[in-house]
Amino acid sequence: MAPIWPKKLCPNVVRDQNGDVKQELVDKIWPRLRVLARSSPTDKYTLVKGIIESKLSANREVVAVTGDGTNDGPALKKADVGFAMGIAGTDVAKEASDIILTDDNFTSIVKAV
Repeated sequence: MAPIWPKKLCPNVVRDQNGDVKQELVDKIWPRLRVLARSSPTDKYTLVKGIIESKLSANREVVAVTGDGTNDGPALKKADVGFAMGIAGTDVAKEASDIILTDDNFTSIVKAV
């Protein structure tokens, strides 16, 4: 079963009348989206997949994801760049990531980039 955007979060933004996520609806949102914070692993994966698979633009921006849990693995792996927490992160999150933040400090992302 493919991950879907939780209805309680965005009931009509990316879903059709059957409750399915539609790429056309994701394409309307992502060009204006810069940061998605405090999101569930399913939200992360759905958005990352939607942006990467979009045919809206030939030159999209880089998609980066942070995560620390096993459930974050799919989004970390699918993103152009995945950042995992080195201390609090699970082995699954670390293995799925491109960069591991050894100090679990988000400001280290700026230094890494």
